[in-house]
Amino acid sequence: MLFPFEIHNASAFDKLLPQDEAALMDRARFVQAASLRGALALPLKGKNLGLLCDEGGAGSESQELFRRAATELGAHVAVIRPALSSLGNPAEIQHTARILGRFYNAVECQGVAPDIVRQIGQAAGIPVYDGIACATHPTAKLAVLLGDRTSPADNRRFVLQALLLGSIG
Repeated sequence: MLFPFEIHNASAFDKLLPQDEAALMDRARFVQAASLRGALALPLKGKNLGLLCDEGGAGSESQELFRRAATELGAHVAVIRPALSSLGNPAEIQHTARILGRFYNAVECQGVAPDIVRQIGQAAGIPVYDGIACATHPTAKLAVLLGDRTSPADNRRFVLQALLLGSIG
């Protein structure tokens, strides 16, 4: 099933247009239904995602949510812990972003300064997300719209999976 939700600019996830939000929710309902049937495919098989996190423990809730959402869709997730916040030189950040773009199909940034995430997103040539798996991200509130057929934690994962599918898949 094809959906019209195709956003590759991570900053766009903070301000979804009503039609993009509707498409994201349609995709999330599709993922939810497939999961309930036990028929969730692996559309991201062979994709490599990076989880860039300067702060937080290895087992933080948002890191685990991102990892689970991506791996359930077949992606491989690598945790990357560079000290990007100590890079003051924009040229170093651009160089790092280009390298990330060569190795990964998308990168989730958690605990990284928004300005650095923006710079990475401009230079990487891949989707770069700014905390899409964090509870404070604007898409987190959309999980409520999936109803009570599944738990709130599962609903949050389905929205995140829908977002990944719409931007990578």
